[in-house]
Amino acid sequence: MSLFAFIGALETGLLFSLVALGVFLSFRVLDFPDLTVDGSFPLGAAVAAAALAAGVDPFLATGLAILAGWLAGLVTATLNVRFGIMNLLAGILTMVALFSINLRIMGGPNVPLYNVDTVFDVAESWIDLGMWTNVVLIGIFAIGAKLISDWFLKTEIGLALRASGENPAMAEAQGIAVGRMALIGMALSNGFVALAGALFAQLQGVADVSMGIGTIVTGLAALIIGEAILGRRMVFIATLGCIIGALVYRLFIAMSLSAGFIGIEPQDLNLVTAIVVAIAVILSKGRAQRSRRKAAAAPARTVAASKRAG
Repeated sequence: MSLFAFIGALETGLLFSLVALGVFLSFRVLDFPDLTVDGSFPLGAAVAAAALAAGVDPFLATGLAILAGWLAGLVTATLNVRFGIMNLLAGILTMVALFSINLRIMGGPNVPLYNVDTVFDVAESWIDLGMWTNVVLIGIFAIGAKLISDWFLKTEIGLALRASGENPAMAEAQGIAVGRMALIGMALSNGFVALAGALFAQLQGVADVSMGIGTIVTGLAALIIGEAILGRRMVFIATLGCIIGALVYRLFIAMSLSAGFIGIEPQDLNLVTAIVVAIAVILSKGRAQRSRRKAAAAPARTVAASKRAG
């Protein structure tokens, strides 16, 4: 694998770690299987691209993309909480609607960004690290999103959100507004995803209405790989796993596509993705089973030790 391909894999991996963080908030924290991701990713790209084409400051345009992601998450959560639509179906409905909305925002299927300044151009004017400039900037966004998630999930609202996802009935009995927590969590989740879409469009130089296809699979793959490597014992480890998992996933994909000698071609990307996710799930289940066996064996060891001491 060439240095150019390696850096590209790092850039894409760090970008999709933002998607993984969003998926972590919805799937793991809220226990909400959210398919809005495939729509909010290109939504972030569409809003940022349209704003940049209109002459808006790049960072403000990226902020507008995050706001749009929040709104998309709120729509999905509202369909589920207020109108009783099943969470999976609510995400699908929002995702389908966003396809048309994204076309409206961009005024067509795509918006090129070759003649406008992006956040990466601004960052390069501040500090020029050559080929590594984009990696550093995206890394700052990814680490910042991770730290914000860690901080938020330890606040009073964050703890209530975690309780709502873990045991909604118990949380409601303790006076927690479970529906409100779903609204907050889904907004944050899709805000991270839309941020990833906005940065991805600016990195690639184009926003396309179809760029969100398969985003949820990539986010889940990164999340599962991270859990297989680091586990999810606490929030700090779980969010770090999102970043590590996304990087490992993209590096593996890049190495696979570079391994022409074993017959892997670009059209095999979906097959490789499926294999990687399957292996990660198997490893994650193996880790969980070992943890349960250790927990079950701990009391027996304690009893045996006390007998020997006696």
